[in-house]
Amino acid sequence: MTPSARGLLVASLLLTAAVHAGARPLAIIQREHSISLCANPNALPHSSKQPGTPGFQVEIGRAIAAGLGVDLEVAWIVPRMRANTVDCDILLDTIVVPEVQEGRYKLSHPYQLSGVALGLAPGVADDVRSFSDLKPGSRVGVMVGSLASMIIGKRGAQIVPYAFEDEMVQECAEAKLYACAASPASIAWWSFSHPDRKLTLVNAYDSEPELRWPLAVGMRRADDALVAAVNDVIDRLLDEGTIAKIYAKYGIQHRRP
Repeated sequence: MTPSARGLLVASLLLTAAVHAGARPLAIIQREHSISLCANPNALPHSSKQPGTPGFQVEIGRAIAAGLGVDLEVAWIVPRMRANTVDCDILLDTIVVPEVQEGRYKLSHPYQLSGVALGLAPGVADDVRSFSDLKPGSRVGVMVGSLASMIIGKRGAQIVPYAFEDEMVQECAEAKLYACAASPASIAWWSFSHPDRKLTLVNAYDSEPELRWPLAVGMRRADDALVAAVNDVIDRLLDEGTIAKIYAKYGIQHRRP
């Protein structure tokens, strides 16, 4: 990743990084028999208050809690940066960037490889395999002010900024865009939920290191014992295929880092 691109990503992540508070060690979590997860109440496929479809973050959180032998409590927050106000223990889908990790929160072993993917509108030629394959002048939805918008814009595409990813993905499925640059989870969930209007998912970040990153559990107030315990659980869930099965319930491919 170039210094300027990394700087943009780090600056963005710092806005959402939880402020480091006094450590909440594993012994206290075990004594109180609960660990708390911060999650969005209306952000499927990631998380939701809906009992039947809680989202993969909540389901992975439950699996981690079960592996630790405690209960999971969910603290509903919007936006993510409010994690410090509700004082939760963990956040799922934390991007692994060492500059942000240092002194703010600790990270588990990565459990998913993600980044910025491309969703191709119905009828778009299937020869698009990377951002470089986007046709000059083609309308491509991007999140406003994102690093992806800068990279795609330099490739000659006509960028169309959006404030909300779900709105962008929907309009791409309605062929109002040639393609959309979004998280692979959002693109896959749309196709899973709308089989009659599927998008073609292209893991374009595979060839774009600046837009590719592993995801881990962010632990806001952990001691070394909690980090080690969570790592043991994550490794076991990966090896047993539990995390892959949870993602599959939402139509999402698990890509182990």
